[in-house]
Amino acid sequence: MTGKENGPVLSKESFDAVLFDLDGVITATASVHSAAWKKLFDEYLRQAADRGGPPFRPFDDEDYRLYVDGMPRYEGVDSFLKSRGIALPFGEIEDPPDKETACGLGNKKNKYFNDVLKTQGADVFESSVQLVHDLIARGIRVAVVSSSKNCESILKAAGIAELFELRLDGVVAERDKIAGKPKPDTYLEAARRLGVEAGRAVVVEDAISGVQAGRAGKFGLVVGVDRNDEAEELSANGADIVVKDLGELML
Repeated sequence: MTGKENGPVLSKESFDAVLFDLDGVITATASVHSAAWKKLFDEYLRQAADRGGPPFRPFDDEDYRLYVDGMPRYEGVDSFLKSRGIALPFGEIEDPPDKETACGLGNKKNKYFNDVLKTQGADVFESSVQLVHDLIARGIRVAVVSSSKNCESILKAAGIAELFELRLDGVVAERDKIAGKPKPDTYLEAARRLGVEAGRAVVVEDAISGVQAGRAGKFGLVVGVDRNDEAEELSANGADIVVKDLGELML
């Protein structure tokens, strides 16, 4: 749905709710996540190589994009390591950070991430926050749907914890046994909890796995936010429209 002169348009006549991913869409924390993942995986890959595993090849931006970005934390660990021919037991979510399981490594990554969050805080994309305010003013419901278990702390660090009507994040998904992205379940459940049909809701995502979830859920509109020069990939995987910044969307 695009405006012929002014770009993509969101209207109350067409949509009842907009469901936003968090990292890379509302908050500029994707780089912090990426750095934490790189620290974790480079450490582990070096250790694995020293023990006779695959030769060390560092974790890079393409690995982050293909195997980790947008996915629940432990699934991201499992997905990436399998891409390198390494299979670990999945483990339990309570595994300590030094335990060699997908959950243990995921918990170590979370420690690295929170260390940075405590010192740096969380920046926001001002145009995204403004869009949320404008949607609310027009009676369009808003929710944040994130795979991150740090979603609440990130929102608080950014000073926008009260902005969204609904938060469905990694903590809620795990508690309520909701499958994560690229499956559409978290977005579908968010729409259900808002009392909105998927066809009357918009999904806004910057990750490949996120736009895949939007397409699979048959949402009324899937907006891809191109933060990393991957507009073609976002379109190919489910985005109906792609913008560089949410300030391009018209109300």
